Amino acid sequence: MMEDNVLRLPASAEAIEVRHLRAFVAVAEELNFGRAATRLYVTQPALSRQIGGLERLVGCQLLRRSTRSVELTLPGEVLLTRAKDLLHDLHEAVTMTRSVGDELEERAARIWAPVSDLAASSAGLDELRAAYESVSAMFPVPEGIVVRPANTGGVVGLSVSPDPEQPATVLFLHGGGMALGSAYGYRSLAGALAAAAGATVVIPDFRLAPEHPFPAALDDAVSAYEWMLSRGVPPRTISVATDSMGAHLTLSMVLKLRDDGVPLPGRLVLMSPGVEFTPPDQVDRGAAEVIRGFGAAYLGDRPANDPLVHPLLADFTGLPELFVQAGTQDLMYAQAADLIAHARAHGVKVVVDDYPLAAHVFQLFWPFLPEAATALEKAGDYIRAGAHR
Repeated sequence: MMEDNVLRLPASAEAIEVRHLRAFVAVAEELNFGRAATRLYVTQPALSRQIGGLERLVGCQLLRRSTRSVELTLPGEVLLTRAKDLLHDLHEAVTMTRSVGDELEERAARIWAPVSDLAASSAGLDELRAAYESVSAMFPVPEGIVVRPANTGGVVGLSVSPDPEQPATVLFLHGGGMALGSAYGYRSLAGALAAAAGATVVIPDFRLAPEHPFPAALDDAVSAYEWMLSRGVPPRTISVATDSMGAHLTLSMVLKLRDDGVPLPGRLVLMSPGVEFTPPDQVDRGAAEVIRGFGAAYLGDRPANDPLVHPLLADFTGLPELFVQAGTQDLMYAQAADLIAHARAHGVKVVVDDYPLAAHVFQLFWPFLPEAATALEKAGDYIRAGAHR
């Protein structure tokens, strides 16, 4: 058979990029570099380099060029049919993936809708709390995760862990604008993070505004963290994880700990972080009023230039490393971007893990949204690696 006489060359498929194949198919179909370059919106020299690179990778000439014409060689003819099929299949796969992704994102948006609708209608706080609790608590705790009551320095809450005998090394400060949310509601998200990190996570039920304005939540967060230290956990092995406006509380906590001379945690894991009670321009008037109302209820008469409650005014020097995970189409993404820039300007290392999603705190939807499951695995890996540095 002819196949027996084919010279076996080192495999090069891993080095071939889609752009190489697209360039080759365009030139092979047009048999003209100028028309192919126009079709692909690249320059002719760039197109020629891509073709040359592909030929080097496959180890043979695919196109025969002269000043007047371009012709396919026999290897080029063999590759053309298969490359067109490959590009077609890739396009179909991407199209189907995007379609499924859109459907799943729409499902996430529908789940958030009751909270969004109530906020837009200026509903009462009790209604908002009930709706928020329903959304955050509607998903299961991962299999193998044990949920137990916890008392973290006088602050009640929950412990979620794959091994309850392990000391707690992750402190989870939940989101909800400092007025919504609970440890019970967040047991699914914190449990998924515990499973991914192989760590015990504690979720303190810090006091909420307006019943308990600043600094009640901050005091509770500090108490929970100091409780972890009191149990002999080295601070460098501790991670503080949070979502949404829980990032505001987390940053306030580490700023206070730093200023008080308390050893800081090793890292902060911030999911879809919010750092200011400033509504995005795109939200409707009712939701904007709710966000401002939460801020007013929590902050009270704290001065506008107080860095403890306005983190982007604070000096971040000496703060722990940040792992910032957000959806780039989230209306709150601008706050995440501002936080990243501010931290880096003060010499704080920031690891950024972005996703092309619109859902706020998309990580909540880990049971059905692939990006959410991936994000939690990455956050878990980051926590696990940091604990062993």
